[in-house]
Amino acid sequence: MAPRLGKVTVLSALDDAHLADVTTSEASLRRFLHGLPGVDEVGAEARAAGLSTRSIKTTAKQFAIDLAISMIDLTTLEGQDTPGKVRALCAKALRPDPTDRDVPRVAAVCVYPDLVGVAAEALAGSGVKVASVATGFPSGRTSLAVKEADTREAVAAGADEVDMVIDRGAFLAGHYRQVFDEIATVKQAAGAAHLKVILETGELATYDNVRRASWLAMLAGADFVKTSTGKVSPAATLPVTLVMLEAVRDFRDASGRQVGVKPAGGIRTSKDAIKYLVVVNETAGEDWLDPDWFRIGASSLLNDLLMQRQKLATGRYAGPDYFTLD
Repeated sequence: MAPRLGKVTVLSALDDAHLADVTTSEASLRRFLHGLPGVDEVGAEARAAGLSTRSIKTTAKQFAIDLAISMIDLTTLEGQDTPGKVRALCAKALRPDPTDRDVPRVAAVCVYPDLVGVAAEALAGSGVKVASVATGFPSGRTSLAVKEADTREAVAAGADEVDMVIDRGAFLAGHYRQVFDEIATVKQAAGAAHLKVILETGELATYDNVRRASWLAMLAGADFVKTSTGKVSPAATLPVTLVMLEAVRDFRDASGRQVGVKPAGGIRTSKDAIKYLVVVNETAGEDWLDPDWFRIGASSLLNDLLMQRQKLATGRYAGPDYFTLD
């Protein structure tokens, strides 16, 4: 009953104060965000735990593995990244298993802004998106002018998607209008590129803050809300993702606009990925079971999905050196 009551409360709030009115001032934004229904922490964790135990039949597992592969943002965000490493990652994105053409391509390759041009050239015409972190990743502690310039440069170099990180210090201090303005400015700078807003949920402390930050990002124009940079622990968790999925579901009911969700960091096995797909289906619904609306930020997950896929097809696992290491 809790999610249903929460949805009614949110919709009632928006009936009284239209979306445009909510963001007119710091006071109205604060009033709206703090008027959102509180998250039942015990209930959210219990529901996520229950959904994670769902039994998946073999045929459904085959479908889920291919769907998960198609949702991956294959990621390398290390100081030692080189153009050669990015080209190799792009080749894997295009042909995850060179011996099996039926394996779907991943959704995107995510790199630092200075390597966007390399990825864009390698993926040109393939349909695999180029995503780039920007805006002072991973801390978000830089000026708005730098964040805007960072975004414009990434898009000019060929980024189809920009993953921006919010200033958690500003959010936790209650400076909601500052965070809103930064997201809206970066959204404008991104132009036609999709904007994924990273909340860094491991630093937000409470599920209530996760819900508020999700709504704040969506009100400011986010195309996706994303859990984590992968640089902070904990990163993605099932309960946090469930709360974010409830938020995007309720936001679409209220506004008519659909927003995607991207958990990132710590999702390493096929079993983990399938748990997330179950939570998506049971919380937001089938409309979000699509790479356009759900992504998984990962580097090592793809190999495990490929191993499990081959196990289902042949009855045996590939050797440890069968697939390339990322």
